[in-house]
Amino acid sequence: MSSEVAIRAEGLSKHYHIYDRPHHRLMQMLFRGHRHFHKTFQALHDVSFEIRRGETVGIIGRNGAGKSTLLQLVCGTLTPSAGVVDVKGRVAALLELGAGFNPEFSGRDNVYLNASILGLSREEIDARFDAIAAFADIGDFIEQPVKTYSSGMYVRLAFAVIAHVDADVLIIDEALAVGDALFTQKCMRFLRRFCENGTLLFVSHDSAAVTSLCERAIWLEHGTVRAIGPARDICKDYNAEIYQQDRAATRVSAAKEGRDVEPASAPKPAAKRIQAIDYAPQRVEDKRWEILKGTPLHNAMTVQAFNPEDSFGTMQMEVLDVWLEGEDGSALSSITGGEIVELVVHYRSNIDIDSVIVGFQLKDRRGQILFGDNTCITTAQNPVSIRAGEEQKGRFRFQMPLLQSGEYSVTVSVAEGTQTDHVQHHWLHDAVILQSLCASVSTGIIGVPMMDIRIDSVAPRAGHP
Repeated sequence: MSSEVAIRAEGLSKHYHIYDRPHHRLMQMLFRGHRHFHKTFQALHDVSFEIRRGETVGIIGRNGAGKSTLLQLVCGTLTPSAGVVDVKGRVAALLELGAGFNPEFSGRDNVYLNASILGLSREEIDARFDAIAAFADIGDFIEQPVKTYSSGMYVRLAFAVIAHVDADVLIIDEALAVGDALFTQKCMRFLRRFCENGTLLFVSHDSAAVTSLCERAIWLEHGTVRAIGPARDICKDYNAEIYQQDRAATRVSAAKEGRDVEPASAPKPAAKRIQAIDYAPQRVEDKRWEILKGTPLHNAMTVQAFNPEDSFGTMQMEVLDVWLEGEDGSALSSITGGEIVELVVHYRSNIDIDSVIVGFQLKDRRGQILFGDNTCITTAQNPVSIRAGEEQKGRFRFQMPLLQSGEYSVTVSVAEGTQTDHVQHHWLHDAVILQSLCASVSTGIIGVPMMDIRIDSVAPRAGHP
């Protein structure tokens, strides 16, 4: 990554005048500076950041947070109300669906129009048109007016253009969400190649996509910068905040309807972490997972505090300890892949609960979820209960896949309810850090342990030499 700044925003703001009635616009013009017939809406306020050349930055935030407004200011399609934004190099953007297309023009005409706006000459477009058409893969529709296109065809053509204009800065909004799976994968492959040298500003509600693609993230909230930092950390905090806001909205809605809901409860400042020293848990050979009644183990353990910033929930159930163990019951800190392991989640409840849920996710160093599971399906017909003051252990037994060498983390949670309707009591990020020592993953993020690999000879078919 270069030290050269590709995008710099200083005190960037954008506001709009909102008029209650159409004639107020005319009255505002007549009484300019004397009376106000409008309300001011601040879409963006005092936003400042720097993005260096070669850096990949994601922008996250809820609807109305100002993400699209910020991108349009960076692209130059909107003029800021205050502040400045400076972008170095050729910028290509995929913003609102169909933005920049003339609906009466054919796809071919729009390719020439958009590419010329982005700085390509007629000769350069001629040389690249076949590659653009092949990338879009919309067949004969390239000769039809784009007003006849589906939303997916719009995105295919628009992305194909920006992928072939040799941009220095690429800006992608939520538009990729409407593409089909195959085309989305093609776009993601292109973006990963582009990120090797170019500067990417990427907006998505999919935090997994942000952590997968981006090094840093900017969290916008109500038009202002809530936080800037490593993508993994920002997305983790954002998801926790969204959960708390959604639960608060659910409580308000339930209160209006007269339904009973759990009381609001802020996370406790320091849930206790207990690490096992000489304890081998009971084996479970015949089930994928099982919840076992626990007994206090403090005599055999030492106590260490979890970082409260790495967890959220009501804390009416608390995760006490998490570990991975091998077939002999010993705790594992490293893996090679292919071995049978059990993930154990030890927790305590502070209230009576009739339907316990335990779950986990395994993530790579950038926070991308590789796999996970929970107990919802297994206990759907026979829910597991827990009483106040009791302790249990959720156990997941599986064959560890082959993971590229490096560090991985396990996130765990304990909740109550069902798969679709549940209360999160304790969600704990990065409860366990594992080191993969595997050197046999030939391709992909994870590998599957092969039972056998060979090449068999086949007798020639009749009539063939």
